[in-house]
Amino acid sequence: MTSKRLFIVPFLSALVGGAVVVAVLAATGNLHSKTKTVTRIEQVSAVPASSDASTKGEGLSAHEIYERDAPSVVFVKSSVVRQSESPFGLESQQQGTDSGSGFVINSNGTILTNWHVVENAVKVTVSFGEGGKEITATVVGKDPSKDLAVLRIPTEGLTLHPLHLGDSSSVEVGETVLAIGNPFDLERTLTTGVISALQRQITAPNGFQITNVLQTDAPINPGNSGGPLLNTRGEVIGINSQIETAGTDGNIGIGFAIPIDTAKAELPELQKGGTVSGAYLGVSTTTINNSLSALNLPVSEGALVQEVKAGTPADKAGIRGGNIKAEVGGGAVEVGGDIIVGVDGKRVTSSEDLARDIEAHKPGETVTVELDHPTGNGNGYEHRSVKATLTARPSSLESSRSGSSAEGEAPEG
Repeated sequence: MTSKRLFIVPFLSALVGGAVVVAVLAATGNLHSKTKTVTRIEQVSAVPASSDASTKGEGLSAHEIYERDAPSVVFVKSSVVRQSESPFGLESQQQGTDSGSGFVINSNGTILTNWHVVENAVKVTVSFGEGGKEITATVVGKDPSKDLAVLRIPTEGLTLHPLHLGDSSSVEVGETVLAIGNPFDLERTLTTGVISALQRQITAPNGFQITNVLQTDAPINPGNSGGPLLNTRGEVIGINSQIETAGTDGNIGIGFAIPIDTAKAELPELQKGGTVSGAYLGVSTTTINNSLSALNLPVSEGALVQEVKAGTPADKAGIRGGNIKAEVGGGAVEVGGDIIVGVDGKRVTSSEDLARDIEAHKPGETVTVELDHPTGNGNGYEHRSVKATLTARPSSLESSRSGSSAEGEAPEG
């Protein structure tokens, strides 16, 4: 199986005593065990602005969109302190700066960006345009598992024009899109392209899956993270977040944006402050498809449970993971566990289905999970329905389970 490498990319200024570098963190695998080169781009939609005929019109030129919307795209700078270890095994702290993008979504000074842009910040500032004054911003709310963060700045002396949040559910492949951001500290840069695919899935910095992601060939690079992806009406339809590098150090024409509908669903809670946590079942699964036909499973589609973390809702409900490792197509799959085929009467055909179904619920809600459960008698399975009361997601996937992910695995929640 081919290993896919996705990267989250903020632009990182040099740590004290070093040159300017682009730091890259793998968006798949163990984010904390290795440091890789990553480019982060993110785009978010603004709080719905008042109805303006210009936002509903068709066929605005790229220049018109840039002139109208670029002043609402901000340069975000995060002062960070990182731990490092000397050759003699002594730990020390180094100061540095991360930078990215964000955009105004409310005239009260609310700005939407990516969580990874401000994640390790001891101080966050934003500025409007080249040479603009740096304004200290407060991180109001965050959802690390969706890579979203809301900032707020004082509005005295400022006239803010919130971007209009669009509808990412109506986006089509081939639709023209525009990205405005600050790649490599080059402020308010415009790039254009098209939506090249829909319903992609990427991994948030804390290891959880983000679903229904938009894929675009509009060039996005380090520093674009947190900036808006716009349609031809100048509406925000996504937040630029990650790129596919195919083993290189830069953009190869495949970028990913978190859909604005994902952000809009959480904005009311994010703007109230604190951390937003989605629902959590506590399983890791792999999609059943033709690639697993050699396993002679009782179904041709579904979510094969790989692991269940002790003490999670899935564990308490009696859902069990695999206990036998099988080699399939060059990859390892755990077999002998339950197969999830439905949630609350809705058919589950893949790990992505399961992730979306759990994501649609809130912590504290109880769901009915339909299983094909191994009987232990040869290849026999029996159908079961179990109830699981969902909890809030842990701070990171690594803290909820151990082990590496097999290709195709999509931990829910």
